[in-house]
Amino acid sequence: MKYLLRYWRVLPGKARAKYKVLFLDFDGTLAKIVKSPRKARIEPSIKLLLLRITQDKAYRVAVISGRALGDIKKRVGIKGIVYIGNHGLEIDGSKIRFSGFQIDKFRLTLKRLKAKLKQRLDPIKGIFIEDKGLSLSVHYRLVKKKDLAFFKAAFAQITAEYASGNKIKIHPGKKVFEIRPPLQWDKGKVALWLLARWKSAFADKEVLTVYIGDDLTDEDAFRALAGKAITAVVGKRKDSAAAYYLNNVGEVARFLNVLGPAKCLKL
Repeated sequence: MKYLLRYWRVLPGKARAKYKVLFLDFDGTLAKIVKSPRKARIEPSIKLLLLRITQDKAYRVAVISGRALGDIKKRVGIKGIVYIGNHGLEIDGSKIRFSGFQIDKFRLTLKRLKAKLKQRLDPIKGIFIEDKGLSLSVHYRLVKKKDLAFFKAAFAQITAEYASGNKIKIHPGKKVFEIRPPLQWDKGKVALWLLARWKSAFADKEVLTVYIGDDLTDEDAFRALAGKAITAVVGKRKDSAAAYYLNNVGEVARFLNVLGPAKCLKL
């Protein structure tokens, strides 16, 4: 894995393509990781860069997150961006039509499972169950080390029947368990779906695609976009499928400044 800021200027000619597509995760990429997900906010320098980039017709930007669509739109708050929430289950953006999935039965399953999780896990301090409408996130970043084993055992026990019956899919993330519908749909598949539509809009002209993320859920996109995009993980991981890495959110801002039309900014 190579350091993106070091190798960017010596990448093949395609890296200088006029048209550029950016896929950006939120937590840990546009916003620093904080103890409570409710306190996360986009870095001001990155928001300014994204504002400049979205004003250029040669760019397309998508913020792709596990957060609910309404939540991520509110936290970023920039027009002209395609917002992808719930790992691709929700999409909203100009000229993008997405019919979604028929998962009414799953909503009922999720409601029942949430009640069971809340009842069983409530005594454990530091647990936060985030209901995102189409999925649940069980955060345990604030759980004390001595309670972790009990929490994981209880979580596995509660969800086992649902998972084995293919009623839910469980995806581990950074100090979180994501409970989603049992669909073959993830950040990688939605990135390919959207990329195909944007490339068509560019009339098949050469397009540079970049995907930056930090979470385990972004690995689906790193694998799906291998050979099709510049993929970068925030925080170097030996087991990541990304081709490049950036060390932190501040370096994401530096890279966007180099990539975008706002190169005069001093970061």
